[in-house]
Amino acid sequence: MFYREAGQFKSSYKEDQAVFPILQDRVGVGLMLLVAFIGIPLLTSEYFISAIMTPFLILALAAIGLNILTGYAGQISLGTGGFMAVGAFAAYKFATFSIAIGGAETTIPLVVTILLAGVVAALVGVMFGIPSLRIKGFYLAVATLAAQFFIEWVLVKFGWFTNYSPSGIITAPPLEVMGYLFDSPGEKYIFTLSFVAVMALAAKNLVRSHIGRGWMAIRDMDIAAEIIGFRPLHTKLSAFAVSSFFCGVAGALWAFVHLGTVEPEAFGINRSFAILFMVIIGGMGSIIGSFIGAAFITLLPIFLSNVPPMIGWDIGVDMISHMEFMIFGALIIFFLIVEPHGLARLWSIGKEKLRSWPFPY
Repeated sequence: MFYREAGQFKSSYKEDQAVFPILQDRVGVGLMLLVAFIGIPLLTSEYFISAIMTPFLILALAAIGLNILTGYAGQISLGTGGFMAVGAFAAYKFATFSIAIGGAETTIPLVVTILLAGVVAALVGVMFGIPSLRIKGFYLAVATLAAQFFIEWVLVKFGWFTNYSPSGIITAPPLEVMGYLFDSPGEKYIFTLSFVAVMALAAKNLVRSHIGRGWMAIRDMDIAAEIIGFRPLHTKLSAFAVSSFFCGVAGALWAFVHLGTVEPEAFGINRSFAILFMVIIGGMGSIIGSFIGAAFITLLPIFLSNVPPMIGWDIGVDMISHMEFMIFGALIIFFLIVEPHGLARLWSIGKEKLRSWPFPY
């Protein structure tokens, strides 16, 4: 039996609630996963995989975490880098922790280590999310910025987090899962891609669930959301917890897979601002927008470094850095004023036009 809802015919409620209800989207996602898992490792160089694709995926995961908090729940945060640092250092402590089982010493499995690091980051995120119950907007942004600086200070000040390393910089353990060592750039990329794909799908389902609807209700009008039954305390803190969990996992992957070292300087305030720019440019309240924003932020410096010399315009490194800031600033102002939903909205409009072609509405 068919029914009509909002101008669309659906065959069943199950079909209407599908993650990708449109056939073209399912085909597109399948093709992208096929290219990501098979095409890129086979057809691209190790430099492209290790210097571009792997950091892009990790930053996209962190952007998803911030998007859950800012885009879906409406809670501004400038402490993403700090929560990534918590995940990185927690993963290191879990990786160096041994457990006695049957008289033999064993370590925590790598996948469990990374997930536990996300849990620790979630707990820290809940602790710093408590002020969101009383403050919002600019004041909440300042509170999360204070969290960023406080976390950095704690990780640098107390040697326990680095196992009392004199330099404060520690080497990440090898990536070994069930006896298999992920050593080459391609293997590390597949390891990262698997994490990101599963967690992105989980985020896509989560924002469509009762919890996700609560986040969006609090974002749109918190008083009305409370009246219809959503608890502000539970809803806001759950957003901070889930967001920090994603950022913590991203921080662990950044340290273990991309850098190979665990150091606070890698998760400074610039990292927090860069991820916020990804969310704004890619699209707030959009999972695909997190990937688009991360791709844009990752590829723009490469574009500015390679394209001007190709056309005979020789610019220095300092000029490239200044151009990046100018372009980022102009795009942020543009999207905040003209298209608050970012590049994801333009992507959605393009898909709608292709879907209706050659018979537009």
